[in-house]
Amino acid sequence: MGNLKVPDDKAASAVSITRFYTRETWIEGRAEDQLQQVSCWPGMSAIAAFPDLHPGRHGPVGAAFLADRIYPQLVGPDIGCGMALFRLDMPRRKLRIDKSARRLRVLEAGLAEDAALSALSDAGLACSAPHGLGTIGGGNHFCEVQVVETVIDPYKAQNLGIARGDMCLLVHSGSRSLGASVFNGIDDTWKDGFLPGSDSARQYLDLHNKANRWAKLSRSMIAGLAADALNCDLEPICDAVHNNVEPWRGAWLHRKGAASPDRGTAPLAGSRDSLSYLMDCGTSTHCAADLAAGREIDSNRKAAPDTALGSLSHGAGRRYDRGSMHGRIRKTRSGLAEMSRTRFGGMVICENPDLMIEEAGHAYKDSASVAADLEQFGVASRILALAPLITYKTARSDPGDTQ
Repeated sequence: MGNLKVPDDKAASAVSITRFYTRETWIEGRAEDQLQQVSCWPGMSAIAAFPDLHPGRHGPVGAAFLADRIYPQLVGPDIGCGMALFRLDMPRRKLRIDKSARRLRVLEAGLAEDAALSALSDAGLACSAPHGLGTIGGGNHFCEVQVVETVIDPYKAQNLGIARGDMCLLVHSGSRSLGASVFNGIDDTWKDGFLPGSDSARQYLDLHNKANRWAKLSRSMIAGLAADALNCDLEPICDAVHNNVEPWRGAWLHRKGAASPDRGTAPLAGSRDSLSYLMDCGTSTHCAADLAAGREIDSNRKAAPDTALGSLSHGAGRRYDRGSMHGRIRKTRSGLAEMSRTRFGGMVICENPDLMIEEAGHAYKDSASVAADLEQFGVASRILALAPLITYKTARSDPGDTQ
């Protein structure tokens, strides 16, 4: 909690926090404490907290913050972390889980250096680090082959060209060591926030924006490598960042584990042993994009409340922290083998025993309950439910950095 000391400003006072979850939703008290502390920071004007809320290092994860200045600590070191969903053009009957899992091990290496340099150059990021591009990283990041188990909103699903039984790929990754170097390389003045227009703000935003673009490119590269390994093509559906800062209505909107809708949709990831969802975010801002792509406009679509700050939950959110999971699960060979198979008949590739335990399904909240809270408050609604078939984490005993 020491990292959350309120800046020394006698004028600081708590701002309103809008909570998009019910009293029945399990929220750790420490996360609520962090919300209150951040609400007292100078320049803070609004906070939206979502049902996946849980404690973080510099502030709670699963919230969006609007302020008159830039607080890099509210974004953290994994700048640009997000989730991208793709539709695969392979039928479910052709997927052989064990064989496909072996093929997906190519994801461990990522792009060859010459391919990474070429991709960065094409993206206007020629001076950015090629190391790690196209790799997943550790922590809660993953690449998951999924199948559309249920179509909840047929109209929107048809508009997106997705049907029950379709195969999809969900990629969750960020800027790896690049974002960490940006965050760790700035001086301690970030604790009080950077005032817009200052040299510190301009320098940070330049590095932040490059890391954000790097992360999005990396997700695309991961998806391409996975599709090649599975011998199929893919089509992007959405790429929703959930760790970033951007100008918003005359102020600065910070997202920490709060998704920014892409073309009005965003993935809501479950655990490796539960359903994920594609959410419709109820905003009208993506109608022009729908028209441009030849998609129909849903006249019944309702706008999400302004108090949601253009954001929503990005996943189920942790129920138990990583350390406590080691006290809940014994590291036995049989236990680890059991966790490598899911209730959906799927497979988890994670050869780091500690990470396997820390990312166990019951370490996370119920994704269906998180989605239901968002629907109850009018923030978003479910389009699809997706079941995990192959969850790729790491094919090494030590996954390296967690970014």
